[in-house]
Amino acid sequence: MQGKKVAFKTLGCRLNQFETDALASEFDRKGYKIVEFNEKADVYIVNTCTVTNQSDHKSRNIIRQAERKKEGSILVVTGCMADHFKEDLENEKGINYLVQNDQKSSLVSLVEAHYNGEILSPSSFEKDKFGFGIADKGFHTRAMIKIQDGCDNFCSFCIVPRVRGRAVSRPFDDIQDNIRKVLDAGFKEIVLTGVNIGRYQHEGLNFEKLLEKLLEIPGNFRVRISSMEPDGFGDGFFELFTHPKLTPHLHLCLQSGSENILHKMSRMYTVKTFMGMAERLKSLYPDFNLSADIIVGFPGESEKDFEESCSVSREIGFSHIHTFKYSVRNGTRAARMENQVPEMIKSSRSEIIRQISMENRMIYFQNMLGKEQLMLTERSKKGSTKGYGQNYIPIALDHKHSRNEFVQTRLVGITDDKEPVIKGQIIEN
Repeated sequence: MQGKKVAFKTLGCRLNQFETDALASEFDRKGYKIVEFNEKADVYIVNTCTVTNQSDHKSRNIIRQAERKKEGSILVVTGCMADHFKEDLENEKGINYLVQNDQKSSLVSLVEAHYNGEILSPSSFEKDKFGFGIADKGFHTRAMIKIQDGCDNFCSFCIVPRVRGRAVSRPFDDIQDNIRKVLDAGFKEIVLTGVNIGRYQHEGLNFEKLLEKLLEIPGNFRVRISSMEPDGFGDGFFELFTHPKLTPHLHLCLQSGSENILHKMSRMYTVKTFMGMAERLKSLYPDFNLSADIIVGFPGESEKDFEESCSVSREIGFSHIHTFKYSVRNGTRAARMENQVPEMIKSSRSEIIRQISMENRMIYFQNMLGKEQLMLTERSKKGSTKGYGQNYIPIALDHKHSRNEFVQTRLVGITDDKEPVIKGQIIEN
């Protein structure tokens, strides 16, 4: 639709980010101009998250902001909150279209129909969780490839299976075709993403075998694994990291270092098995970069339970810990549990984990100094260039360099910024 402007606001996970990127790319191909969310637009799209009460609050605030500045524009609300609070949001007069996750890939067609004078119900479109095109005009330099959606784990604190549905995997041929298209578009790094990608299973192909086949695709690119659950890995999975295209970094959803709390969470692994996996990766690949999610203040979490999370975090040496304060989520078993932890204690524990994360990060950075990293340049600003090495190490060069190029660097120092990065020097061929 030539001349129309569309603005996006995305909350939550990498999967939401990918889906927004894919939608933005499709709007761009249709002739729309992508603008910032605070600018005047013809279409405002809010891709919501509902994983915590705080996520709900943020999503509702963004929706209110969009409603106040509509002035003849249309407002589309999608994402997990559209599934979780469908009836409530359908009664919001300022929302023109409420699009659930199953129909999200049809969002562009819905908007196109609107401007062609045809008012359709989002539910009239076919359900397709993998119907997104390539995200070549989005907001990220890496190409995210959606391989899976939904989850069958039903952890006691999590609402995701209710809003994303049961686990479903994308056919291999579709994934392979998607990757080839983004490589043709110039991307050099792909990120495999989904709700529970480690449980990928399609026509006898599991995640390990899928990854093995994807690494065989010809081209100068590398593969990064997005956040995943720490279970279901066979011996072959660990061996795949010897492949030069597979980046030596994993972000694993540990959630707690206490066996007692993991049991209450209904997680599918133990601290012992998690530690064994981490130790194996570190023994095979000493510089392997592990990061994690940890929830603090889960119902019944004692000081002893929390100290066990701290101990595991230090022992493994996660270079980054994404810390969540437990938030009551109605409709889950954890919401009905006794011994809810006071907010003040949750905040204190969250700060302690964040401090451990920063200490671990600096230790990891120090250990990497003098070593080489293949940096993918991402952005330049004020005479410097930033990007990431294969170990997901943030690297800064002290001069401007072309975007989206592989550059061999040596790590020579650490910045004293609030969020430190490693200084790199280009190694001339």
